Amino acid sequence: MLNRVVLLAGMVAVLFGAFVAGAQTRKPAAKPYSPPRLPDGHPDLQGTYDLATLTPLERPTGTSAVLNDEEAAKLEQNVATQNELRGRAISGNRTAPPKGGDGSTGAAGGVGGYNNFWLDAGSSYTVVNGEKRTSIVIDPPDGRVPILTAAARQRAAARILRPTSDTTESRDPGLEPAGSYDDPERRPLGERCLLGFGSTSGPPALPDYFYNNLHQIVQTKETVMILTEMVHDARIVRMNAEHLPKTVRKWMGDSVGHWEGDTLVVDTTNFTDKTRFRGATEDMHVIERFTRVAPNALLYRFTIEDPATWSRPWTGEYTWPATDKPIYEYACHENNYALENILRGARRREADEAAQKSKK
Repeated sequence: MLNRVVLLAGMVAVLFGAFVAGAQTRKPAAKPYSPPRLPDGHPDLQGTYDLATLTPLERPTGTSAVLNDEEAAKLEQNVATQNELRGRAISGNRTAPPKGGDGSTGAAGGVGGYNNFWLDAGSSYTVVNGEKRTSIVIDPPDGRVPILTAAARQRAAARILRPTSDTTESRDPGLEPAGSYDDPERRPLGERCLLGFGSTSGPPALPDYFYNNLHQIVQTKETVMILTEMVHDARIVRMNAEHLPKTVRKWMGDSVGHWEGDTLVVDTTNFTDKTRFRGATEDMHVIERFTRVAPNALLYRFTIEDPATWSRPWTGEYTWPATDKPIYEYACHENNYALENILRGARRREADEAAQKSKK
């Protein structure tokens, strides 16, 4: 009996010693980040943030949701190499591109407009909860924007005539169907420097994958202002307010905000049909969430709902890293003679066609 007691006591001592040793080596759980606060007690979200990222809105087909460090490093190095090659000086003595362009896409526009020296489309993938994401869209789980409704497909097929901020460049003038760059009355809002390209001004606020990626947040108790470097758009979020009447429509919608714990929630409705994010209607509803997750980063999440456009609501998120870079003025139409030359070219084409007809 005595031997059993001694054996049991020894086992307890060994187990207790192992427990103490494990407790001594186990790292304490990380404390949740506690953001700095303004006098009203709410988190201070103010600062300038750089939204440039290699992470696309939608996940490329066949890609996993998360990249490991090795995969991300390889892809990021490939982009850096391409940017170095495409950013080299272009000879001023090069020949003119062929009619319709040289087939290149992107900023060069098929005619050698920009090289990569002037661009800042991002150099790394966004990191959320320690994961390097391959898409901003997280719901649906496949990382893709939901399919369009039948009504939305009909609207797209009809090629709505009014210009929008996210309209892409069109083909050679004279070809059908005509694009937004083929008529001076249909020039996109971004090209007119009225609203940022794509949806950089939001909502939702997305990377433009081009340049001028900075956003600045200025915060008071009653108002939050979000300034977009490109093209100079300033969204005003009215805190703890009611939405404007539906008869009042705004290009960036009517944004009202409130706090849910340490997260700023912004609810936006009352869009105009001049913007139509990805073909949405003016009844699109966007809810955004801004949460400071580190001294130098915000987590930005948005959910979009428009039953007349998508088969279901969808959600995206990505990190906004803070930066000390200055925001530059975007004044792209000062001394801009492109539209004048476009109209002059159109008149010349009409004259040439008339001369050809007179010879017949």
